[in-house]
Amino acid sequence: METVYFKGKECHTLGSFPKIGDKARYFSLVSSSFKEIELCDYKGKRIVLNIFPSIDTDVCAMAVRKFNEMASLLDNTIVLCISMDLPFAASRFCAAEGIDNVIVASAFRSQVFGRKYGVELIDGPLSGLFARGVIVIDETLIVRYSELVNEITTEPNYEACYHSLRII
Repeated sequence: METVYFKGKECHTLGSFPKIGDKARYFSLVSSSFKEIELCDYKGKRIVLNIFPSIDTDVCAMAVRKFNEMASLLDNTIVLCISMDLPFAASRFCAAEGIDNVIVASAFRSQVFGRKYGVELIDGPLSGLFARGVIVIDETLIVRYSELVNEITTEPNYEACYHSLRII
């Protein structure tokens, strides 16, 4: 169990957030075209997992925009923007914003991702959604950067994430 905060109030997650050096945990998500996305689909590439509660919040939307910009600067790197949002909502947002360097991925079909990655909120007003976090996985599926954002209403450390991608 991890502890994070939503507007200063303590919330908890189910499971534990991956740490640097861990092997990435298997997942299966759903793309904007309702196709299955699995971790193994991206072996040999660097993978950024941008995990958040909902694209319909200002902070989450800003993070997707910033990761879209970051993805345009990086070679051999895939950015997955992961939430419980339905693929329709994420696709609509990306189309309206001209976002095309990231892949939106939904965990709406299965709770497994949230539990395996320790981001499923189990109490508080966002219970059932995901806490905010960023994970960088290298080409061999090892975690090289791990940030579970302490206060869900704040943005992740983009600079630290980008730096981690430049050194692997």
